[in-house]
Amino acid sequence: MRTDHFLFTSESVSEGHPDKVCDRISDSVVDLFLNEDPHSRVAVETLTTTNRIILAGEVRGPESVTAQRMEDAARRCVREIGYEQDGFHWEKADVSVYVHSQSADIAMGVDAAGNKDEGAGDQGIMFGYACRETEALMPAPIHFSHQILRDMAEARHAGRSPGLGPDSKSQITLEYRDGKPVRAMSVVVSTQHTADVSQEEVREIVRPFVENVLPDGWMCGEGEFYVNPTGQFIIGGPDGDAGLTGRKIIVDTYGGAAPHGGGAFSGKDPTKVDRSAAYAARYLAKNVVAAELADRCTIQLSYAIGVSKPLSIYVDLAGTGSVAETRLESVLGEVMDLSPRGIREHLGLSRPIYERTAAYGHFGRDVSDDGGFSWERTDLAENIRAALT
Repeated sequence: MRTDHFLFTSESVSEGHPDKVCDRISDSVVDLFLNEDPHSRVAVETLTTTNRIILAGEVRGPESVTAQRMEDAARRCVREIGYEQDGFHWEKADVSVYVHSQSADIAMGVDAAGNKDEGAGDQGIMFGYACRETEALMPAPIHFSHQILRDMAEARHAGRSPGLGPDSKSQITLEYRDGKPVRAMSVVVSTQHTADVSQEEVREIVRPFVENVLPDGWMCGEGEFYVNPTGQFIIGGPDGDAGLTGRKIIVDTYGGAAPHGGGAFSGKDPTKVDRSAAYAARYLAKNVVAAELADRCTIQLSYAIGVSKPLSIYVDLAGTGSVAETRLESVLGEVMDLSPRGIREHLGLSRPIYERTAAYGHFGRDVSDDGGFSWERTDLAENIRAALT
């Protein structure tokens, strides 16, 4: 990111956004399988539209996870998000499950056998990023965009904002000076609402959520505060727009402030490096920044299908580091085993911890007592510092 004067924008979408509904359903299936067998292989996609939910993909796991259980999980997700609309209802929607066994060719390349370690589930590049803009070591625009929608959803679920619906989006443009965010230049929030709530009422419902999230003095001018700029937002969710798993990868990561490898996370078990290596890259980048070795850190990892070791480790400190990037590239591969198995074991990823990641970002979240969001720990910082001495 540039270090002079500029504006930067990131967006978020809520748990009720059509694509996020799909992400959650897909991740609920991942959790179903991992709860029964931590060695399950899962790659499941979801499509939603008006009163229809379709699951498709490949799995290898216990037969106890039946199509009926996957359908039940899908309905539960939709119910918990809050959809009981005529055009999308957790109980009335038609659910179709087209999930079959994993390809034997993929299994042969990925599974450990003899002296061969477990290989990556696919080729690809993965990025991790951390910076000092927020306490969570996340870029401020995406961090604030997520928080506004999370707070609105919590209020809706608690009955404090009964006029709001599940589907919503936010977008924040921040002004940066000398590489640091200083204020919001514009804020956009679009939220589904009931027919009896006017646009002006929606605006005043939304306003305190924005003001409570932004630091004091950061609120934009009234003319740059946009709430439901189309006029109304009554029809929402999959009834208003079809949803698909994996279409919000920038929302899931750093809001465009850092590169993205291209692979989505949801619906994939942790042998898929699209997911697990992206978590590892965030973990390493966050620990580099937490170790006070840099103010910003971008890490790229690359893998080949069936190969256990990463093909490359790349570090970019954006001119903010106190250590040579080439030195860090050597050290990071020493302090953590970056094979798919090593990542999974180090971060404890073979657990049913994924449904909660499907909305409001996979990064910058609080570590759960059961190991969820383990990649947000900063317990490797001291090891990295020690390895550099």
